[in-house]
Amino acid sequence: MKIAVSGKGGTGKTTVSALLAQVYANAGRDVLAVDTDPSPCLAGALGFPMELRAQLAPISSMDELIEERTGAKPGTVGGFFTLNPRVDDLPERFSIQHRGVRLLEMGTVDVGGSGCICPESAMLKTLFTHLLFRSDEVLILDMYAGVEHLGRATADFVDAMLVVVEPTRRSLGTASQIKKLAADIGLTRLWLVGNKVRSAEEQAFLEAETPDIPVLGFLPAALTVQEADRLGVPVYDYVPELRLEAERMAELLVSALQRQAEEKHG
Repeated sequence: MKIAVSGKGGTGKTTVSALLAQVYANAGRDVLAVDTDPSPCLAGALGFPMELRAQLAPISSMDELIEERTGAKPGTVGGFFTLNPRVDDLPERFSIQHRGVRLLEMGTVDVGGSGCICPESAMLKTLFTHLLFRSDEVLILDMYAGVEHLGRATADFVDAMLVVVEPTRRSLGTASQIKKLAADIGLTRLWLVGNKVRSAEEQAFLEAETPDIPVLGFLPAALTVQEADRLGVPVYDYVPELRLEAERMAELLVSALQRQAEEKHG
């Protein structure tokens, strides 16, 4: 399965990504979690030890590697460089593994405007496509913002996009924008995950106001999420109410994707 986790900043995308990654790993699946945030924090949410995290760095920051593979120095725009560099060895070389979850930090390219034709973007785009074409693992993508890494050529390989929202109209407005952007590239397999839900009223609000996206589940608000972060322990271990709901959502998602596959093939 290839699962992208998106949503407005601060809604809890990383928490959801970490929970699902650990659920599938504990179920015996091979899991690759990918952090695409410029300020990566998925390693902390998964409870990776500091000595392992010290070995981790975003691919986008590896200037020598990017120059070696593309033939051009990072930071240059225009000129000649390889648009399809070799990346098949990068997930294994530059990831770390803990408790059954392999983690890779991809990073992003910080540029203005609508895009970048540069060695860094060529490397990340090729790596992203390669990750989606790998077929031997559960891929969890902790997305930075919406669908910026996805394109028409890769959307078909994303089995599900989870849109994480808080019980606010602003968060639901972002979900509507993500739905439209996803539809523009042909990605229609979206599910909503309500996070930081404090009451039945807030859950009812999300159910009533969701922008025509099926709801996968609701994660209750819990101050122990912040405690887990301060202590450096996994949310999966420290907050049992979130773990139980994540396990339920993971099972529902597998069942939903299986039904869709059966309907598609007949």
